[in-house]
Amino acid sequence: MTALTVEPGTPLPLGASEASDGFNIAVVSRHATRVSVLLFDPAGALLQIIALDPARHRTGDVWHVRIAGVTDGYSYALRAEGRWAPEEGHRFDPRRLLLDPYAVAVVGAPRPDEARALLTTHRFDWGGDTMPRHPWRETLIYETHVRGFTIHLSSGVAHGGCFIGVTEMIPYLQALGITAVELMPVQEAPEWVILPEAPDRPVRDYWGYDPIAFFAPRSSYATAPGSATLTEFKAMVQALHKAGIEVILDIVFNHTAEGGADGPTFSFRGLDNSIYYMLGAMGSFSDYTGCGNTLNCNHPIVRSMLVDCLRYWVMEMHVDGFRFDLAAVLGRGEDGALLANPPLLEQIAEDPVLRGTKLIAESWDAAGAFQLGEMPGDRWAEWNSRFRDDVRRFWQGAPGAAGAFATRLCGSEDLFGGDAKGPLGSINFITCHDGPTLNDWASDDLSHNQTQLAPDASLSPISGADTGASAPPGDPSLEAMRARQCRNMLATLLLARGIPMLLGGDEFLRTQRGNTNPWDQDNEISWYDWTNATKHADLVRFVRRLVAFRRAHPVLSADRFYTARDITWIGPHGGAVDWHGPDNQLGCIIHEDAAAPAALCLLFNGSPNRPAQFDLPLPPAGEWRLAIDTSAASPHDVADTSTEPLTSRSQILPPRSLFVLVSR
Repeated sequence: MTALTVEPGTPLPLGASEASDGFNIAVVSRHATRVSVLLFDPAGALLQIIALDPARHRTGDVWHVRIAGVTDGYSYALRAEGRWAPEEGHRFDPRRLLLDPYAVAVVGAPRPDEARALLTTHRFDWGGDTMPRHPWRETLIYETHVRGFTIHLSSGVAHGGCFIGVTEMIPYLQALGITAVELMPVQEAPEWVILPEAPDRPVRDYWGYDPIAFFAPRSSYATAPGSATLTEFKAMVQALHKAGIEVILDIVFNHTAEGGADGPTFSFRGLDNSIYYMLGAMGSFSDYTGCGNTLNCNHPIVRSMLVDCLRYWVMEMHVDGFRFDLAAVLGRGEDGALLANPPLLEQIAEDPVLRGTKLIAESWDAAGAFQLGEMPGDRWAEWNSRFRDDVRRFWQGAPGAAGAFATRLCGSEDLFGGDAKGPLGSINFITCHDGPTLNDWASDDLSHNQTQLAPDASLSPISGADTGASAPPGDPSLEAMRARQCRNMLATLLLARGIPMLLGGDEFLRTQRGNTNPWDQDNEISWYDWTNATKHADLVRFVRRLVAFRRAHPVLSADRFYTARDITWIGPHGGAVDWHGPDNQLGCIIHEDAAAPAALCLLFNGSPNRPAQFDLPLPPAGEWRLAIDTSAASPHDVADTSTEPLTSRSQILPPRSLFVLVSR
């Protein structure tokens, strides 16, 4: 081995960077009195402990060193000395090995006593990769979990549960019409967590919403450790781009896996606890996330790190966008108060490197902040929980739901009309990873959370709603009604203005066996059973045809709200719509193009037991033809080609059904 040479190094860039015949390592710690770098060889053996002299290895708050003679495959950890004064926010403990916050790959088990940052000059041949850059109005998002998507043997892929496994499913995604995958967290996270109520029983962290290294892809999603994680993530992105599919990361910047005062120390707590976390009285951890701590996102040092992280994922990993978990936290100041002009949110939106990326916010947090429709500027799209709730209420038969349903169908102008953001500010969804799958919702099967904490009541169906769960098991009429409800929900999602997001597996009735919070269920509760894609091929076809129908009628995905010239509302029997009545029966005529006599007629009957009769107006051209009928069995639920003209302008919709008619 070449002899190692230690030199002062430079304070920038932060993290580990290639420098001449070695690496420069730079890390921020304002309150540490000494920092040491522990260097390990490629086999994981400790080679040397380098104590950094503040006089030579410190510039401002940055500790730095250049180590010549090390190559790819070596790794390092940090130790930080300083005061142990939790009441003042300081938790320095020189016994702890710490991860560099800028680590791009983690080796060793992601545990406090073993995790190390990899030294790598990783190279990858992108082969002319270009980002698809689909306009928002043409975007269809598919939310999925990297491991759960393909780990089940029924997936038939060679690398189940890995980044490469996702690439093997590209033909399926293309056939479905997906333009973007939104991957649940891929940042490095612990494989196991300790819950306060069960300190002697580690729980699997399947979802991964507890990051320990923001820049590093999760090593357990690779087929081999080390730089293979980087190679395989990039290969996945490259393959998806080649297929015209964008990659959006569900990114967690609101908290870390270090938890509260009794949590483990991986990195931030040991490097400079008082800077990285929001602290309350006597150094207690403020908790706006429900996870024990809250990252101090708008502190200048933390803010710079988070923006550097996003730039890294875009520039080096070619990611197309981000969905920010509990994004309301990113708008809180160091004292926890919600800021009028949050600097981090503004910087993310205005950063020149990030200008071409898609930004999606979950505009609430676990401490009561609910800012849906209030994200600053025009760059943010937002998960629209009101769409989910109002659409569910309508199809569950909650009285008086027609008005709210129509508002969601038209793009939620009440939420996104103020800042000229338009309907493309709304990410419409009927289900997501939080809460039940579509199949479980339609079955009212929501009471089997096993080891999880109590489910979030806000994600449960309306109290007293009847979707037929009381009928005897195996009742054919019950099964038919559940299938119809799934078609109703999926059709509403793809007929509404805004950006549709489909929860992976809903298109073939994936079930979590009633579990609404399977964050720790790394088993068949969470895994996709692909035999259902064959068993329910009729529903997969239905979704494919819905996607094709949406694209064939751009009026449905326009980037503006409907005006009175665009849409006319109709009620049963030719009367006016009863917006607050008990039956949830309404229809509308949508004029597709002012220059051409073409129109759509959408009819909805959300009543659980009353049919609805609509007397159709004369079409602007030709005849009305039935394109979608959720009350019909496949293949008559959605037409592959133009159907015969209707023989009657009076249409009767069975309970809980929708029709779509086309006139050209």
